[in-house]
Amino acid sequence: MSGVNEIRSTFLQYFAKNGHEPVASSPLVPRNDPTLMFTNAGMVQFKNVFTGLEKRDYTRATTAQKVVRAGGKHNDLDNVGFTARHHTFFEMLGNFSFGDYFKEEAISLAWNLVTKEFALDKSRLLVTVYSEDEEAARLWKSIAGFSDDKIIRIPTSDNFWTMGETGPCGPCSEIFYDQGESVWGGPPGSAEEDGDRFLEFWNLVFMQFEQVSPGERVALPRPSIDTGMGLERIAAILQGVTSNYEIDLFRRLIAAVEEAIGSRAEGDALASHRVIADHLRATAFLIADGVLPSNEGRGYVLRRIMRRAMRHAKLLGAREPVLFKLLPTLVSEMGRAYPELVRAEALISETLKLEEKRFLTTLDRGLILLNEASQDLAHGDSLDGEVAFKLYDTYGFPLDLTQDALRARGVGVDLSSFQSAMERQKAEARASWVGSGEAAAETVWFAIREREGATEFLGYDTEAAEAEVRAIVRDGAEVAEAKAGDAAAVVLNQTPFYGESGGQVGDTGVLKGEGVRFEVEDTQKVANGLFIHRGKVTEGTLKRGAALELVVDHARRSKIRSNHSATHLLHEGLREVLGTHVAQKGSQVSPDRLRFDFSHPKPLDASELARVEELANAVILQNTSVETRLMAVDDAIALGAMALFGEKYGDEVRVVSMGEPKGEKAAYSIELCGGTHVRSTGDIGLVHVLSESAVGAGVRRVEALTGAAARDYLLEQDARVKRIAATLKAAPSEIVDRVEALAEDRRRLERELTEAKKKLALAGDGQSASSAPKEIGGVSFVGRVLDGVAAKDLKGLVDEVKAGLGSGIVAFVGVADGKASVVIGVTEDLTSRFSAVDLVRAASEAIGGKGGGGRPDMAQAGGPDADRAQDAVAAVEAKLAS
Repeated sequence: MSGVNEIRSTFLQYFAKNGHEPVASSPLVPRNDPTLMFTNAGMVQFKNVFTGLEKRDYTRATTAQKVVRAGGKHNDLDNVGFTARHHTFFEMLGNFSFGDYFKEEAISLAWNLVTKEFALDKSRLLVTVYSEDEEAARLWKSIAGFSDDKIIRIPTSDNFWTMGETGPCGPCSEIFYDQGESVWGGPPGSAEEDGDRFLEFWNLVFMQFEQVSPGERVALPRPSIDTGMGLERIAAILQGVTSNYEIDLFRRLIAAVEEAIGSRAEGDALASHRVIADHLRATAFLIADGVLPSNEGRGYVLRRIMRRAMRHAKLLGAREPVLFKLLPTLVSEMGRAYPELVRAEALISETLKLEEKRFLTTLDRGLILLNEASQDLAHGDSLDGEVAFKLYDTYGFPLDLTQDALRARGVGVDLSSFQSAMERQKAEARASWVGSGEAAAETVWFAIREREGATEFLGYDTEAAEAEVRAIVRDGAEVAEAKAGDAAAVVLNQTPFYGESGGQVGDTGVLKGEGVRFEVEDTQKVANGLFIHRGKVTEGTLKRGAALELVVDHARRSKIRSNHSATHLLHEGLREVLGTHVAQKGSQVSPDRLRFDFSHPKPLDASELARVEELANAVILQNTSVETRLMAVDDAIALGAMALFGEKYGDEVRVVSMGEPKGEKAAYSIELCGGTHVRSTGDIGLVHVLSESAVGAGVRRVEALTGAAARDYLLEQDARVKRIAATLKAAPSEIVDRVEALAEDRRRLERELTEAKKKLALAGDGQSASSAPKEIGGVSFVGRVLDGVAAKDLKGLVDEVKAGLGSGIVAFVGVADGKASVVIGVTEDLTSRFSAVDLVRAASEAIGGKGGGGRPDMAQAGGPDADRAQDAVAAVEAKLAS
């Protein structure tokens, strides 16, 4: 029982048997503590439980918590690889009591586990207690049988835990293991306590007080327990080794490094092997929890870890990307306990390969510059900070990478000149930005961005978190606070709220804290990565520096995710049905529907639209996972990924894949996209295309619904069909034939009615109009006002009467729907004397028209004054008589 995986499961099972709820590790990016860069202890996820802000349905818990200490005040990065116990990533085993048991049971549980389950030699164990905690000392005597020399009283803060300046706190008791006289060091509290002989592996925190103010501490009504045991440390003890890097997990990782690079883990190379093995774990788990390398915040810390590992791989002789080759070993060792590693393996692998490929192209040049600039420096000297800044700015060397490269020679870096160079660059960037036209109107955001850095976006993995208010803007200016009723824009250090971009609308939701509530009405992304939450304070006063709970509107976000993922499926479906010339020309993804614009020269027919919809729904039914990877743009395009219209891409892009493989493609749809998506295609539920239309030359648009909205729409359509069927007294399957028959009956009746109107109009008082022409100016003339005859029917009537006359002129004025229409016909033998165009213009003027047009033998016009229809006939007669 000495393997890491067995030790972890033994610990969790032991506490589960003793009434503790096994709780999964929380992510490395804290959701409930905006002051932390990374989760650095097992109690972080229970912070609000300890303070009473949150209630859970258990009072005892046990965890194996992922921990990273490589940024902020807990930063072990520089020591990793050169000591026996420092790590950037490690696992903390813990048991917790939330007002249930206290010191006696905590000590009993710990003692039984280490001496019975783990079977440690009691004679090698000793403990520390806080000097004022006589109760703990007495309990250790009675439970473990320790003599006074085995219970060391520590008067310092090392054995008194605090959450902060105020809040829960209490004394600690640490358990140590004596590794033997062969290892240098003395017991805790001695002059040689920094040695490794006495190894602290478990810390029991007795949370029994509340620090009300710096000078006031009161007893908690329900004292609690918080413990933390380093898994790697207890594994080293149980496996009989004096370094964490010699336990089974690290032996296998280091063996994988040896095989991949061809370098033995011994001598001067040993530290590099350890750095790579450690940093691989940190890198993989951070990426699995949503952190990607960048030049800001958590992403910058990740990039530092990755590049430090890559430099050590280079020192060992690697000439091409190698870290991604180690990932299968890590997943094999830890994937069962942490399935997120398995789910994110493709993303982790692509990210490692991309980052190392890019870094290797600049590493050689950077190292040449560093060697040239430092070749004359001796032990104790410092490198000019300007050179370190050039390495950072031009070659992407983090400062600590330069420091790490020089450390073996005892050379430092002049940090003051490095900072001066950094400030000078910021000032130049500020001046350039302020002078860039419209951007100058948004200088408030640039100033905040420069001061606070980019906002950490957490929304790919969560819809709730905690954050700190970094800035409040009202009416275009920063303010210290905003009161109830004030509209404002809020900037936070981190957020799960998506800022509008790439066609996806911004999130809405709520920011809330003690006595304050802010309703987020929109979220925008400005100034290269600054998220601004626009809305209104609805309760209390919102102040800069306040800690808030952030909650995205889950229902709205879910609809947006479904619609966004559906646009990817529709895009691919359109390309398959219409051809690869189809490219996205814009989109809008909102909660109620999606809109997708694409290049195509003509409308889609019903069968094409149906086929596109069918293909999209087929992928939805596959219910495959939606995978996201980080890749270089060129590599993504080579993979078959399509870029989104209007999106600006850097060197690194998120590649979203969904659906089963299609042809040579690894997935049905592969696109570059920074938006939020469903976890599985089945989450979309259903997609239904509402319409297809033109939006410009060569650009078409489809609008569609997904999920519940699509279902509701189709249910409404079904209800309409059933009502129609009931009205027609037919089965729903018969209504198309019945409606077509009714439409044909209507067309037939309309034709018959038109013919009847014509005959009635021509019949007049019972005589044919052609049989009673007038003689005007020596010309036969027939002029009539025809009520109820539409303009489209007049020409046929005129032609009919002209044929009956043989020689003459016909003028018919039709009156229908309050308007008058005139058609005048002149037989061929008279067109040299009379023009139908001239005559129709005279008639048109009489009914308020503005002329007319046609040929000498046939012309038509219209006018709004139907009451003067007879005057139009008279006007033609007058023209003939003149």
